[in-house]
Amino acid sequence: MHFLFKIGFPQVVFLELCSSRVAVLTPQNLKVPTMAEMVDMWKKKHNMFGILYSWFLAKVASRLEVFPGSEFRVAFEEAMKYGGKVILGDRPVQVTLRRTWGKMPLWHKIKLLYSLLFQAVFLPSPEELNKMVNFLILLLKDMDDVDMLTLVIQEMSKEFPTLMETLVHERDQFMSSTLLRTASEHSSVVAVVGKGHLQGIKKYWKQPVLIDDLMTVPSKKPTVPTGKILVSLGIAAAGVAIASGVYLAGKK
Repeated sequence: MHFLFKIGFPQVVFLELCSSRVAVLTPQNLKVPTMAEMVDMWKKKHNMFGILYSWFLAKVASRLEVFPGSEFRVAFEEAMKYGGKVILGDRPVQVTLRRTWGKMPLWHKIKLLYSLLFQAVFLPSPEELNKMVNFLILLLKDMDDVDMLTLVIQEMSKEFPTLMETLVHERDQFMSSTLLRTASEHSSVVAVVGKGHLQGIKKYWKQPVLIDDLMTVPSKKPTVPTGKILVSLGIAAAGVAIASGVYLAGKK
């Protein structure tokens, strides 16, 4: 990253971020939202998938003691040193999350939220998580066009097909269009995006992209209230807790 800025000072630095994720550009302490904070976000009409997905990622990050978005922070700091213009070129995260949630059938919503809850509650130890991460890094050495997060989304998409569409492909289209417009308006641009988006951005480069369609969000009135989904998840979580207790008691 530093090398890119040593060989030239681009007029614009394009980042795979939106205004809602700008906080990653400043040093921060890892913080996992409490249940009270999550309930408060839900009362404020935040997307349920987004709340639990962010909580799950924060749980994993806190176990590994890693800070997300470090590459964007470095690029931002380098641009600030010489007065470069920074453009946040990703689609607003709330649009992405609402489209992800809206495109999923009810059964997939329940199964996905339960899966995120289960994995966050029963996370492996930091040592085991690091072993898993190291394995993924070795796996990625032979996959030049995929990053770790995209690989995880690809795996999850085997059970939840719409995830890859809204979390990766649609954002590829959006960023490709935004980056093309940025490049046409400025003399030099450096784009900093995740490795998993490179091929998609190239694929849609100079292709017709319907931005208005990508920004359309489903109605806020779901056919099945979120409360009923939460009740179902609560019952399922209680069942897992009871089953786990019986299993552990039997091993003593």
